[in-house]
Amino acid sequence: MQTAEGKIVLVTGAAMGMGRLYAERAIAECAAAVVLWDVDATALATTRNEIATATSHVHAYVVDVASVADITTAAARVRAEVGDPDIVINNAGVVRSKLFWEHDHTRDIAFVMSINTLAPMHIAREFLPAMIARRGQARLLNVASASGLLAVPRMSVYTASKWAVIGWSDSLRLELVRAGHGHVKVTTLIPSYITTGMFQGARAPLLTPLMEPAYVVDKAWQALMRGKARVLLPWTVWLSGAVRGLLPQPAWDFLADKVFRVYSSMDHFSGRPPRA
Repeated sequence: MQTAEGKIVLVTGAAMGMGRLYAERAIAECAAAVVLWDVDATALATTRNEIATATSHVHAYVVDVASVADITTAAARVRAEVGDPDIVINNAGVVRSKLFWEHDHTRDIAFVMSINTLAPMHIAREFLPAMIARRGQARLLNVASASGLLAVPRMSVYTASKWAVIGWSDSLRLELVRAGHGHVKVTTLIPSYITTGMFQGARAPLLTPLMEPAYVVDKAWQALMRGKARVLLPWTVWLSGAVRGLLPQPAWDFLADKVFRVYSSMDHFSGRPPRA
Protein backbone atom coordinates (compact mmCIF):
# COMPACT_ATOMS: atom_id res chain seq x y z
CA MET A 1 0.00 0.00 0.00
CA GLN A 2 1.52 3.30 -1.08
CA THR A 3 -1.13 5.80 0.08
CA ALA A 4 -4.62 5.93 1.56
CA GLU A 5 -6.13 6.94 -1.78
CA GLY A 6 -9.50 5.27 -2.26
CA LYS A 7 -9.35 3.62 1.17
CA ILE A 8 -11.64 3.78 4.18
CA VAL A 9 -9.67 4.97 7.21
CA LEU A 10 -10.86 4.79 10.82
CA VAL A 11 -9.14 6.76 13.59
CA THR A 12 -9.89 6.60 17.31
CA GLY A 13 -9.30 9.58 19.56
CA ALA A 14 -9.78 11.63 16.41
CA ALA A 15 -11.25 14.87 17.76
CA MET A 16 -7.92 16.47 18.59
CA GLY A 17 -4.16 16.07 18.75
CA MET A 18 -2.52 13.26 16.84
CA GLY A 19 -5.84 11.60 16.04
CA ARG A 20 -6.89 14.65 14.08
CA LEU A 21 -3.50 14.73 12.33
CA TYR A 22 -3.94 11.12 11.18
CA ALA A 23 -7.38 11.99 9.82
CA GLU A 24 -6.01 15.04 8.00
CA ARG A 25 -3.25 12.91 6.48
CA ALA A 26 -5.81 10.42 5.18
CA ILE A 27 -7.83 13.25 3.64
CA ALA A 28 -4.69 14.74 2.06
CA GLU A 29 -4.08 11.39 0.37
CA CYS A 30 -7.66 11.29 -0.98
CA ALA A 31 -9.05 8.53 1.19
CA ALA A 32 -12.52 7.54 0.04
CA ALA A 33 -13.86 7.97 3.58
CA VAL A 34 -12.44 8.93 6.95
CA VAL A 35 -14.21 7.69 10.07
CA LEU A 36 -13.65 9.65 13.27
CA TRP A 37 -14.27 8.08 16.69
CA ASP A 38 -14.09 10.10 19.91
CA VAL A 39 -15.94 10.37 23.20
CA ASP A 40 -16.04 14.19 23.08
CA ALA A 41 -19.10 15.01 20.98
CA THR A 42 -18.46 18.76 20.78
CA ALA A 43 -14.80 18.52 19.78
CA LEU A 44 -15.65 15.72 17.36
CA ALA A 45 -18.29 17.78 15.56
CA THR A 46 -15.92 20.73 15.33
CA THR A 47 -13.15 18.59 13.85
CA ARG A 48 -15.49 16.92 11.40
CA ASN A 49 -16.72 20.28 10.13
CA GLU A 50 -13.23 21.74 9.88
CA ILE A 51 -11.53 18.90 8.03
CA ALA A 52 -14.30 17.72 5.71
CA THR A 53 -13.52 18.17 2.01
CA ALA A 54 -15.17 17.45 -1.30
CA THR A 55 -12.81 14.54 -2.03
CA SER A 56 -13.12 12.57 1.20
CA HIS A 57 -16.33 11.73 3.06
CA VAL A 58 -15.84 12.33 6.79
CA HIS A 59 -18.04 10.44 9.23
CA ALA A 60 -18.05 11.21 12.95
CA TYR A 61 -19.24 8.81 15.66
CA VAL A 62 -19.37 9.52 19.38
CA VAL A 63 -17.81 6.38 20.86
CA ASP A 64 -16.56 5.59 24.35
CA VAL A 65 -13.85 3.03 23.57
CA ALA A 66 -13.77 2.07 27.26
CA SER A 67 -17.12 0.37 26.57
CA VAL A 68 -17.23 -2.87 24.58
CA ALA A 69 -20.92 -2.23 23.90
CA ASP A 70 -20.10 1.18 22.41
CA ILE A 71 -17.36 -0.34 20.25
CA THR A 72 -19.52 -3.13 18.85
CA THR A 73 -22.48 -0.80 18.23
CA ALA A 74 -20.34 1.82 16.49
CA ALA A 75 -18.51 -0.81 14.45
CA ALA A 76 -21.83 -2.18 13.19
CA ARG A 77 -22.91 1.34 12.19
CA VAL A 78 -19.63 1.94 10.34
CA ARG A 79 -20.01 -1.31 8.40
CA ALA A 80 -23.60 -0.45 7.48
CA GLU A 81 -23.18 3.26 6.74
CA VAL A 82 -19.62 3.55 5.40
CA GLY A 83 -18.16 0.10 4.80
CA ASP A 84 -15.41 -2.02 6.31
CA PRO A 85 -12.25 0.03 7.00
CA ASP A 86 -9.06 -0.75 5.11
CA ILE A 87 -6.95 1.12 7.67
CA VAL A 88 -7.60 1.27 11.42
CA ILE A 89 -5.55 3.54 13.68
CA ASN A 90 -5.87 2.75 17.38
CA ASN A 91 -4.79 6.16 18.63
CA ALA A 92 -7.03 6.83 21.66
CA GLY A 93 -5.21 6.78 24.98
CA VAL A 94 -5.16 8.13 28.54
CA VAL A 95 -2.53 8.48 31.24
CA ARG A 96 -2.54 8.55 35.03
CA SER A 97 0.58 9.62 36.96
CA LYS A 98 0.74 8.71 40.64
CA LEU A 99 2.25 6.07 42.88
CA PHE A 100 0.62 2.70 42.22
CA TRP A 101 -1.00 2.40 45.66
CA GLU A 102 -2.64 5.78 45.14
CA HIS A 103 -4.59 4.54 42.09
CA ASP A 104 -8.33 4.03 42.39
CA HIS A 105 -9.51 0.59 41.26
CA THR A 106 -12.09 1.95 38.82
CA ARG A 107 -11.21 5.55 37.93
CA ASP A 108 -7.54 4.79 37.34
CA ILE A 109 -6.60 1.13 36.91
CA ALA A 110 -9.70 -0.16 35.09
CA PHE A 111 -10.10 3.08 33.12
CA VAL A 112 -6.52 3.18 31.80
CA MET A 113 -6.40 -0.52 30.96
CA SER A 114 -9.79 -0.45 29.23
CA ILE A 115 -8.84 2.41 26.91
CA ASN A 116 -5.14 1.78 26.32
CA THR A 117 -5.11 -2.02 26.19
CA LEU A 118 -8.54 -3.58 25.80
CA ALA A 119 -10.03 -1.06 23.37
CA PRO A 120 -7.44 -1.68 20.61
CA MET A 121 -8.07 -5.42 20.97
CA HIS A 122 -11.86 -5.12 20.76
CA ILE A 123 -11.65 -2.67 17.84
CA ALA A 124 -9.25 -4.91 15.94
CA ARG A 125 -11.49 -7.90 16.65
CA GLU A 126 -14.41 -6.06 15.06
CA PHE A 127 -12.67 -5.13 11.81
CA LEU A 128 -9.98 -7.78 11.21
CA PRO A 129 -12.30 -10.51 9.88
CA ALA A 130 -13.35 -8.32 6.92
CA MET A 131 -9.75 -7.21 6.33
CA ILE A 132 -8.71 -10.86 6.18
CA ALA A 133 -11.60 -11.95 3.97
CA ARG A 134 -11.23 -9.18 1.37
CA ARG A 135 -7.63 -10.17 0.54
CA GLY A 136 -6.80 -6.57 -0.38
CA GLN A 137 -4.04 -4.64 1.35
CA ALA A 138 -5.10 -3.59 4.85
CA ARG A 139 -3.34 -1.87 7.73
CA LEU A 140 -3.63 -1.67 11.52
CA LEU A 141 -1.66 0.85 13.59
CA ASN A 142 -1.52 0.35 17.36
CA VAL A 143 -0.12 3.24 19.37
CA ALA A 144 2.00 2.06 22.29
CA SER A 145 4.75 3.94 24.15
CA ALA A 146 8.43 3.77 25.01
CA SER A 147 7.25 3.20 28.58
CA GLY A 148 6.00 -0.15 27.31
CA LEU A 149 9.64 -1.17 26.95
CA LEU A 150 11.11 0.50 30.05
CA ALA A 151 9.73 0.85 33.54
CA VAL A 152 8.84 4.43 34.54
CA PRO A 153 8.06 5.38 38.17
CA ARG A 154 4.79 7.23 38.78
CA MET A 155 3.34 5.69 35.62
CA SER A 156 3.00 2.02 36.54
CA VAL A 157 -0.54 1.44 35.25
CA TYR A 158 0.06 3.37 32.02
CA THR A 159 3.32 1.47 31.57
CA ALA A 160 1.56 -1.84 32.12
CA SER A 161 -1.11 -0.91 29.57
CA LYS A 162 1.50 -0.16 26.92
CA TRP A 163 3.61 -3.25 27.66
CA ALA A 164 0.46 -5.24 26.98
CA VAL A 165 -0.26 -3.38 23.74
CA ILE A 166 3.23 -4.08 22.40
CA GLY A 167 3.01 -7.78 23.22
CA TRP A 168 -0.47 -8.17 21.78
CA SER A 169 0.22 -6.08 18.66
CA ASP A 170 3.39 -7.94 17.74
CA SER A 171 1.79 -11.32 18.44
CA LEU A 172 -1.15 -10.39 16.23
CA ARG A 173 1.26 -9.41 13.46
CA LEU A 174 2.92 -12.82 13.62
CA GLU A 175 -0.40 -14.67 13.75
CA LEU A 176 -1.55 -12.97 10.55
CA VAL A 177 1.69 -13.89 8.77
CA ARG A 178 1.64 -17.51 9.97
CA ALA A 179 -2.04 -17.90 9.04
CA GLY A 180 -1.37 -16.74 5.48
CA HIS A 181 -2.96 -13.31 5.86
CA GLY A 182 0.11 -11.24 5.06
CA HIS A 183 -1.98 -8.70 3.19
CA VAL A 184 -3.09 -7.41 6.61
CA LYS A 185 -0.09 -5.72 8.19
CA VAL A 186 0.21 -4.56 11.79
CA THR A 187 2.44 -1.66 12.85
CA THR A 188 3.24 -0.84 16.49
CA LEU A 189 4.18 2.76 17.24
CA ILE A 190 6.52 3.09 20.25
CA PRO A 191 7.29 6.78 20.89
CA SER A 192 8.79 8.67 23.79
CA TYR A 193 7.19 11.88 25.05
CA ILE A 194 5.23 13.97 22.51
CA THR A 195 4.21 17.60 22.97
CA THR A 196 0.46 17.00 22.69
CA GLY A 197 -0.30 18.23 26.20
CA MET A 198 -1.14 14.72 27.37
CA PHE A 199 2.24 14.58 29.10
CA GLN A 200 2.41 18.22 30.16
CA GLY A 201 5.15 18.66 32.75
CA ALA A 202 7.02 15.47 31.84
CA ARG A 203 10.75 15.99 31.36
CA ALA A 204 12.48 14.33 28.45
CA PRO A 205 15.27 11.88 29.35
CA LEU A 206 18.86 12.58 28.28
CA LEU A 207 19.31 12.65 24.47
CA THR A 208 15.56 12.14 24.03
CA PRO A 209 13.92 15.36 22.82
CA LEU A 210 10.24 16.07 23.24
CA MET A 211 8.79 15.33 19.81
CA GLU A 212 6.29 17.35 17.82
CA PRO A 213 3.02 15.53 17.01
CA ALA A 214 3.30 16.21 13.26
CA TYR A 215 6.74 14.58 13.17
CA VAL A 216 5.54 11.44 14.93
CA VAL A 217 2.42 11.16 12.79
CA ASP A 218 4.48 11.50 9.61
CA LYS A 219 6.90 8.76 10.66
CA ALA A 220 4.10 6.49 11.85
CA TRP A 221 2.09 7.04 8.68
CA GLN A 222 5.03 6.20 6.43
CA ALA A 223 5.70 3.02 8.40
CA LEU A 224 2.01 2.11 8.34
CA MET A 225 1.83 2.40 4.56
CA ARG A 226 4.95 0.22 4.19
CA GLY A 227 3.63 -2.32 6.66
CA LYS A 228 6.65 -1.92 8.93
CA ALA A 229 6.41 -3.93 12.14
CA ARG A 230 7.65 -1.33 14.63
CA VAL A 231 8.37 2.40 14.81
CA LEU A 232 10.57 3.46 17.74
CA LEU A 233 10.95 7.23 18.17
CA PRO A 234 13.39 8.82 18.69
CA TRP A 235 16.45 6.63 18.11
CA THR A 236 17.31 6.67 21.81
CA VAL A 237 14.27 4.48 22.52
CA TRP A 238 15.95 1.69 20.58
CA LEU A 239 19.30 2.45 22.24
CA SER A 240 17.91 2.40 25.77
CA GLY A 241 16.14 -0.88 25.10
CA ALA A 242 19.34 -2.44 23.78
CA VAL A 243 21.39 -1.20 26.75
CA ARG A 244 18.72 -2.37 29.18
CA GLY A 245 18.91 -5.86 27.70
CA LEU A 246 22.70 -6.06 28.07
CA LEU A 247 23.17 -4.71 31.58
CA PRO A 248 22.43 -6.33 34.93
CA GLN A 249 19.48 -4.73 36.70
CA PRO A 250 21.45 -2.67 39.26
CA ALA A 251 23.64 -1.16 36.53
CA TRP A 252 20.65 -0.29 34.36
CA ASP A 253 18.79 1.22 37.32
CA PHE A 254 21.76 3.49 38.00
CA LEU A 255 22.00 4.63 34.36
CA ALA A 256 18.25 5.09 33.93
CA ASP A 257 18.01 7.08 37.16
CA LYS A 258 21.22 9.09 37.40
CA VAL A 259 22.39 9.38 33.79
CA PHE A 260 19.46 9.11 31.37
CA ARG A 261 16.97 10.44 33.98
CA VAL A 262 14.23 8.11 32.76
CA TYR A 263 13.12 7.35 36.31
CA SER A 264 12.53 11.00 37.16
CA SER A 265 10.88 12.00 33.88
CA MET A 266 7.36 12.02 35.40
CA ASP A 267 8.23 13.71 38.69
CA HIS A 268 6.77 17.05 37.56
CA PHE A 269 3.91 15.75 35.44
CA SER A 270 0.77 17.90 35.42
CA GLY A 271 -1.12 16.57 32.40
CA ARG A 272 -3.51 18.18 29.98
CA PRO A 273 -5.99 20.61 31.57
CA PRO A 274 -9.59 19.30 31.62
CA ARG A 275 -11.61 20.13 28.50
CA ALA A 276 -14.07 22.97 28.91
